[in-house]
Amino acid sequence: MFQRRLFLKMSSSAVVGLAFTRQGDCSSDRTVMTVRGPIRCSQMATTLSHEHVLANFQPLAEREKQPWTYDQDEVVKVVLPYLEQIKRLGCRTFIDCTAVGLGRDPRLLRRLSEKTGLHIVTVTGNYAAVNAQFLPPYVFADSVDALARRWIREAKSGIDGTDIRPGLIKLGFNGGPLTETEQKLIRAASIAHQQTGLTIGAHTGPAVSAFAQLSMLEKTGVHPSAWIWIHAQNEPERSQHIEAARMGAWISFDGVSPATLAMHVELVKRMRNEGLLHRVLVSQDAGWYHVGQPHGGAFRTFETVFTEFIPAIRAAGFTEADIRTLFVDNPAKAFSISVRTMRA
Repeated sequence: MFQRRLFLKMSSSAVVGLAFTRQGDCSSDRTVMTVRGPIRCSQMATTLSHEHVLANFQPLAEREKQPWTYDQDEVVKVVLPYLEQIKRLGCRTFIDCTAVGLGRDPRLLRRLSEKTGLHIVTVTGNYAAVNAQFLPPYVFADSVDALARRWIREAKSGIDGTDIRPGLIKLGFNGGPLTETEQKLIRAASIAHQQTGLTIGAHTGPAVSAFAQLSMLEKTGVHPSAWIWIHAQNEPERSQHIEAARMGAWISFDGVSPATLAMHVELVKRMRNEGLLHRVLVSQDAGWYHVGQPHGGAFRTFETVFTEFIPAIRAAGFTEADIRTLFVDNPAKAFSISVRTMRA
């Protein structure tokens, strides 16, 4: 049944993938770090900028007593067909935003990258959303500098004894005024960015948290272009997206699904009309193999951007250049390794 569904989707949208394998326009000397090593940012081509292969939602306090486990071979068997599907549809780079404490598995991602040929990016950082229940104890014990050093060490030497290095600093926030712990995270991210050039991707949602983070970053000398407002679609006041984009931030509308298609089309239309399409990222926040559920539970597949969203924005008057901006040029610039400071 999966193969039949895949054939039908491929038949109805085969032209979608053809237009999006061009290289992005980014500086030739800039790179992006993938789980198989660095690539030139121009090699990213069509990119899904916020997705998940696997997730583990068991709180760390419970995990320490009786952790859920998974068979990596089974995960590969479950997820591989969905990654192969999007590669056939034109995808070349896949940003896996699974945070530390929520199931990040760089070895799994490298296996999948080797099998599919997709460029896959993993993360460093920490995740304080969901009331900090996925934060390891060291986040509370460490100083800001010590926390930053952990992330810098992963970026320079590799994760968990491997040579796999992250290509993004992924943080998680609860969406309201920043807690003391959340302030620590953003300060540490500022230090880590200035030492590594990795972009900061912040699970954020509401604007109150977004602008508090931007304010702290600017005070520490980091330019807004080093920061991605993840889940920006969850902020109902659309003028806030425009304000943050005009400051230079990346605005990530990453909840594309069949149910939210019309909303996401309107979001990107508004940004285009404001002359800000060059600050927008679009993805699905889809997946994932659920650790603790039989065979990973229900998996939300990755093809909606290709089979529904891109045709919808074409119908709304977006040009091929506009679409290339969203899925090739913007990710190449957003994820390229470069220190971006207020003095730059």
